[in-house]
Amino acid sequence: MFTLSHPTPAKIPTPSLKPSNPSRQRRQPSDQPFRNPQFDEHLLRSRLIHQANVGHLHEAISTLDVLILHDLTPDTITFSLLLKSSIRSRNFDLGKLVHARLAESKVEVDSVLLNSLITLYSKSGDWRQANENFQAMREKRDLVSWSAMISCFVNNGFELKAIQTFIDMLEHSGFCPNEFCFAAVIRACSNVENAWIGEIIHGLVIKSGCFDDICVGCGLIDMYVKGFEDLDSAKTVFDKMPNRNVVAWSLMIARLVQMGCPENAIELFLDMEVNGFKPDPFTLTSVVSACAELGLFSFGKQLHSRVIRSGLVSDACVGCSLVDMYAKFVAYDSLDDSRKAFDQITEPNVMSWTAIITAYVQGGGHDEEAIKLFSEMVEGPVLPNHFTFASVLKACANVSDPCVGEQVYGQAVKLGLSSDNYVGNSLVSMYTQSGKMEEARRAFDVLFEKNLVSYNTIVDGYAKSLNADMAFQLFHQIENTGIGASAFTFTSLLSAASSVGAGCKGELIHARIVKAGFDTNLRVCNALISTYSRCGNIEVAYRIFSEMQEWNVISWTSMITGFAKHGFAKRALELFDQMLGAGIKPNEVTYVSVLSACSHVGMVSEGWKHFDAMYKQYGILPRMEHYACMVDLLGRSGFLVEALDLINSMPLAANALIWRTLLGGCLVHGNMEIGECSAKKVIEQDPHDPAAYTLLSNLYASKGEWEGMVKIRKDMKQKNLNKEAGYSWIEIGNRVHKFYAGDTSHSQSEKIYEELNQLAGRIKEMGYVPHTDVVLHDMEEDEKEHYLLQHSEKLAVVFGLISTSSPKPIRVFKNLRVCEDCHSAIKCISKATGREIIVRDANRFHHFRDGSCSCNDYW
Repeated sequence: MFTLSHPTPAKIPTPSLKPSNPSRQRRQPSDQPFRNPQFDEHLLRSRLIHQANVGHLHEAISTLDVLILHDLTPDTITFSLLLKSSIRSRNFDLGKLVHARLAESKVEVDSVLLNSLITLYSKSGDWRQANENFQAMREKRDLVSWSAMISCFVNNGFELKAIQTFIDMLEHSGFCPNEFCFAAVIRACSNVENAWIGEIIHGLVIKSGCFDDICVGCGLIDMYVKGFEDLDSAKTVFDKMPNRNVVAWSLMIARLVQMGCPENAIELFLDMEVNGFKPDPFTLTSVVSACAELGLFSFGKQLHSRVIRSGLVSDACVGCSLVDMYAKFVAYDSLDDSRKAFDQITEPNVMSWTAIITAYVQGGGHDEEAIKLFSEMVEGPVLPNHFTFASVLKACANVSDPCVGEQVYGQAVKLGLSSDNYVGNSLVSMYTQSGKMEEARRAFDVLFEKNLVSYNTIVDGYAKSLNADMAFQLFHQIENTGIGASAFTFTSLLSAASSVGAGCKGELIHARIVKAGFDTNLRVCNALISTYSRCGNIEVAYRIFSEMQEWNVISWTSMITGFAKHGFAKRALELFDQMLGAGIKPNEVTYVSVLSACSHVGMVSEGWKHFDAMYKQYGILPRMEHYACMVDLLGRSGFLVEALDLINSMPLAANALIWRTLLGGCLVHGNMEIGECSAKKVIEQDPHDPAAYTLLSNLYASKGEWEGMVKIRKDMKQKNLNKEAGYSWIEIGNRVHKFYAGDTSHSQSEKIYEELNQLAGRIKEMGYVPHTDVVLHDMEEDEKEHYLLQHSEKLAVVFGLISTSSPKPIRVFKNLRVCEDCHSAIKCISKATGREIIVRDANRFHHFRDGSCSCNDYW
């Protein structure tokens, strides 16, 4: 025998067996109670038994009171019948009232009655009273008593007490456990802590000959799955079961699905069919889920037909699994099938409603319908749960409608679900996706219990809103709380660093990634490639790419994009060829990068070749972004008429981005006719876009048409449209320093301008001539030169020169396109100082080295 130590149950005094109904408890005894002279004892006893058998417990207890009133004590059979009827109907309060009448009756109770009392209190959740009745039985305990008490402890979450009671029975009672006893104690062992005991009990089951019981076999299957995650042993138990019914088959299929083996689940389902067993709703629910996991659309539809033939299409559980299955087959346009499956459910439960709402949210572009369904749900009898609210809040985020989201959250507050993490995290996510970071932060701060999902959501929100400092502050909180960052956390932080060109922060995060062991994680490596290339360190980005153990289409696309943005078109296209050679199929984003690479260096014929190959070779229909790349390529190369013809031949209406791109090409080549047409198209589609007005104004100014320029500026002023202010920034000492044109707010302004003036003299001696024609203002030449000298990128470059030492490259970032004068000046500065200067403007990177630029003056 074996023993386990556990706390000894406390000695609880026997409670008075009083009924819970106060009106009955306070019956006032009378010296001369009313008695019916026509009283028929036999009739009343028969009536009581009938009432108990048909479940009319209130009437049965009233009849019992009449018998007691006439000093006629019911026998043990009557009390036993009443107790079992109250247990069967789960009317536990009436069962306790029967117990009170039993205590008042002075009837000598037997083990049958006492066992029923144990079951009554066990199922009502009062395990202490059940245990007290069990302890009071003493020599009246039989095997049923022990089994009932073991079940009681299991049902109320005291698995160790259940196991100890089983051991006590083996050691002291003299009873041998039967199938009911084994089934109960095996349930107590179906967890990680007690599974080792379950293995020992499995041996006892085999020795006792109880293995042929279906409940025992099913219990052992569950024990091996839940306790050890051991599907092999569970399947061995299933295969050796001498008797198997549909419950056993369904259980094994369900556990295979839950443990990530959907293929085996479907195979077992087919074996079940071959063996002549008819699947029930639980079987079909599991198999449909397995089809959804494997993407077996055709087989899933066959199962749907089987469900219809079985008459189970209206079942809530089966219907819910069908809704979920069709939702996962969005590639087959099956969302309508998902809705049909939902509509056929007779009484949809909260799971069904949540499944169809989630299907619309995940289906893409159907968020309004999801919100509408939620409105229908809350008007009915089924209350939403935390999963429902999480899905609806995501729908509100997708349509950028925080007002409706706040109303949805109000419903969660009313139902007491506002403190739930799923709901709280979804609210934070909704605000971040809507760009409302102040509201997102407030929602985050009031979360009852912040988990890693909470932190990741708010960190990602700050990263996307370009607030890298707050993202990194929260990262430090994550570390201080001991939660531990995930791969998603690191990718969000890398995105925050790259968005502002904070290369030093990116390097710090890289070090943390290595320390945390995520340096081989595919998603993290892809983010590192993007971060280093966007922060100007393309060679480190390529080194990370080369050292990766595996690559997906995102890895290749990220590296191709990096080369394209840095103007290394040849390397980008060579890498694209390597990608195709490796058997990786390009996607839409890959082709945007390839066409962008051609655009940055004016490779017109190469661009047309890849544009045509998109659909012909890979079936990728060109989207707006691809047409924008081609228009940019043609426009900057001087093929403005061809670019206009391409726009007019598009199968979809050109948006403002396309026309704005063409307008940019017109500005480069001074084409007034097409430029005015393009500007008009942009303003028609986006009348509040200041970029179109600014580009057209610059076009007029470049041609010396000052009246046209003044008119455009006047229109902008009347419409309250402001040109985006140009600024540049540089990261020095883990801190970002921002500069505007003519800025004197920096603490080292005096030193910056002193060095700038000296550099201006040196580069003029080298042949630099200020491009005063880019100053689109009517002013004197010396004023134009002074104005050009104070451009933000020059200030940032000079600050980099006085703050860092050779050979470290200087990396400057600008929000707008770098002007021609700054481009020429920085080329000369790189030669005069012997420093490599890397500038990222709104379109691309420029690598200045020894008086030349990587763009070859084409940008």
